[in-house]
Amino acid sequence: MILSGKMIQERMGKDIAIEPFDPARLNPNSYNLSLADELVVYEAGVLDMKKKNPTRSIRIPAEGYELQPRTLYLGRTTEFTRTENYVPMLEGRSSVGRLGLFVHVTAGFGDVGFAGYWTLEMFCIQPVRIYPNVEICQIYYHTLDGDFETYKSAKYQNNRGIQPSRMYLDFV
Repeated sequence: MILSGKMIQERMGKDIAIEPFDPARLNPNSYNLSLADELVVYEAGVLDMKKKNPTRSIRIPAEGYELQPRTLYLGRTTEFTRTENYVPMLEGRSSVGRLGLFVHVTAGFGDVGFAGYWTLEMFCIQPVRIYPNVEICQIYYHTLDGDFETYKSAKYQNNRGIQPSRMYLDFV
């Protein structure tokens, strides 16, 4: 089952943390997260799963930044989240999707126990201007049935910034 907005608010400070938290961003069954003011793009034309691929940072100015098709932009949420006892999920807001902007390519599924900022894998169909602090996606929570272990991977846990792929660590 998916938690209601009222239940998300009730669980805040217990087994759900969203920092900063603004009750105005609470929806009937989700919470809107915003886009931080930085993006990361890969510099190589061909990415290699076995290597740490070089990246560069882009600041999103207050007047916005125009995303271009055929480029993967990594962003992150402004909010730090921590979730225990629930499975956090991330989806783009429908208003964002209707502009042809994908907020995550495949990584909208979180693990119980994850704590950190969400890295967003952003891709657009046509050029679109984005802005810092815009409510770009929503987090929602599934209940978990049965015994479970919490997320313990050091790859992305308790991150502080945008996280490019660390898949190369799987080959070490």
